[in-house]
Amino acid sequence: MKENKNNYCVIMAGGIGSRFWPFSRADRPKQFLDFFGTGRSLLQMTVDRFRPIVPIENVFIVTNVAYKQLILEQVPDLAESQILCEPARRNTAPCIAYATAHIRALCLKRAGLTAATQDWSRPEMQANIVVAASDHLILEEEKFRQTILKTFEFVSKNNAICTLGMQPTRPETGYGYIQFVADKSDKVKGERLKVKGDGIYPVKTFTEKPNLEMAKVFLESGDFLWNSGIFIWNLQTISEAFRYLLPEVADRFREGELLMGTDKEEDFIEQIFPKCPNISIDYGIMEKADNVYVMPSSFGWSDLGTWGSLYELSEKDEQKNVSLHSTAHFHEAEGNIVVLEPGKTAIVQGVNDMIIVEERGALLICKKEEEQRIKNWILEI
Repeated sequence: MKENKNNYCVIMAGGIGSRFWPFSRADRPKQFLDFFGTGRSLLQMTVDRFRPIVPIENVFIVTNVAYKQLILEQVPDLAESQILCEPARRNTAPCIAYATAHIRALCLKRAGLTAATQDWSRPEMQANIVVAASDHLILEEEKFRQTILKTFEFVSKNNAICTLGMQPTRPETGYGYIQFVADKSDKVKGERLKVKGDGIYPVKTFTEKPNLEMAKVFLESGDFLWNSGIFIWNLQTISEAFRYLLPEVADRFREGELLMGTDKEEDFIEQIFPKCPNISIDYGIMEKADNVYVMPSSFGWSDLGTWGSLYELSEKDEQKNVSLHSTAHFHEAEGNIVVLEPGKTAIVQGVNDMIIVEERGALLICKKEEEQRIKNWILEI
């Protein structure tokens, strides 16, 4: 598979993974951990996934400044300039705006241009960008890469913001949903969107995590997809989207656009980033734009966000129990997940659908149905 020098990748890796406590801690969050015993962390697997289609010099990781050294250790062929450090947590929109501004400065430099002489027609400015989280699991990686290449081709020729929607397999309440338009007669956002064909469709609505009854309706309708949080666009399209839809973010970065890509960039980001509003890319741009498209996809995707999601992906015994990194013996017990430090053994009797995790002197025993509360409980410690 041939990489394209105009393809770029932005990996968001700043989260602290609080729902995976105690395995994931603030000093070493889940993206830096090897969950499956493969010898590769989730971050390393994410970088490896894009290597065949994005030049390694065009891969940028946005993260908390505290994790910079850890990233350099796990991905040693990245330059320090490819790790973009956020001085404060401000959700995904400022994170993506920062990466966009950095890539724009890099493209201008490669084209021999300045911000004042920006020329979108120059080949060096034709940057196709994929934005992905560092903690997703993809089982069919070659199929995933072919999907990304197809969307790269789409956004390179169209003023389009594209996302990948996963074909739902169950009435999941933990994911957001995307409703797409498969019928050209269906009206959406003033009919400005047109069906492009080739399996890429206009987006009609975004819906946050639904209750179970609504999730069942979405599944049965056939025109709703899980929101993967994977975005694809070209540099000009996303730059203009920030300018018109999130000027309160775009204007912050415009204040120092001459400093981006220079040795003064870090100081500039230190000053302006904490002043950005705390807003997601979904709410700030995806739900407002009239040029949003989705490609229905299926390549073994999972948002590895909770112990429950890890349980669903793991190999189970006859009683549907899971044991990772250690040995567990189950008696009159079903549907449990046990994760202990290597070399340790547990006997589990008489409980069902429990999360039992021990790591670095901390023990979690929690009902799977209550796992969303874990991030609140650890605040009490």
